Amino acid sequence: MSGTVPGGRGRLSFASLGSGSKGNATLVSDGETHLLVDCGFTLRETERRLARLGLHPRQLDALLVTHEHGDHVRGVGPLARRHGMPVYLTPGTWLSGRLGELPRRHWITPQARFAVKGLTIDPVTVPHDAREPVQFRIVAGERRLGLLTDLGHPSAHVIEAFARCDGLVLECNHDPRMLAEGPYPASLKRRVGGDWGHLANGQAAWLLQRLGLDRLQRIVCSHLSEHNNRPELALEALVPLLDGDESRLRVAAQDDGLVWQTLG
Repeated sequence: MSGTVPGGRGRLSFASLGSGSKGNATLVSDGETHLLVDCGFTLRETERRLARLGLHPRQLDALLVTHEHGDHVRGVGPLARRHGMPVYLTPGTWLSGRLGELPRRHWITPQARFAVKGLTIDPVTVPHDAREPVQFRIVAGERRLGLLTDLGHPSAHVIEAFARCDGLVLECNHDPRMLAEGPYPASLKRRVGGDWGHLANGQAAWLLQRLGLDRLQRIVCSHLSEHNNRPELALEALVPLLDGDESRLRVAAQDDGLVWQTLG
């Protein structure tokens, strides 16, 4: 059920408000602690999408920010100011000047673990063209969820940090041929396809293979480009790693997001 927040001892759940070039936001919950990771939608749209997943902004315990690009922070300041929400971010992200006043600001130090109530968060530095970007591994009990988008290449550091997860939200941003033949100017194509841009479908598959599949209950293809990818291409890249079994695979859509997924 999309509108009910799953709970239960030893469980970790997550859902997407929407994922793609026009806005990104992910919910993570153990049934008692609720986190929102990024907020790339307007305040009104964020509240609407939260309601669709059974939550009001006042129920959120914290907002975590990965980096300062607009499709991840458009609604961070308005949401935090309207509801007095604590925001966790790196100093580099803050110094971008794109978030406005944040009444309850907490610094993230990359690679330094911190906790929000019952959830433990490991912020991991990633190669991306932002000031001080991080992605997150979130732990509840024995369950581990990796949120891994917005990186240009799968570095050894990333592979080490995101191995042995039970769930993984993984960037499948573009198909190289669609990017090469698409409408973007040459400079943007180089940025997206470069080592500090976004993962292609094949790179995501390569990374997933090295992270290991045995423990993964849910794999979510995320941050698909509107112009340079299609869901069927992302799935086509990953399905062979699962011996043709698509039951563990999901796609987080731009408009519809993704309903609650539970790691039990």
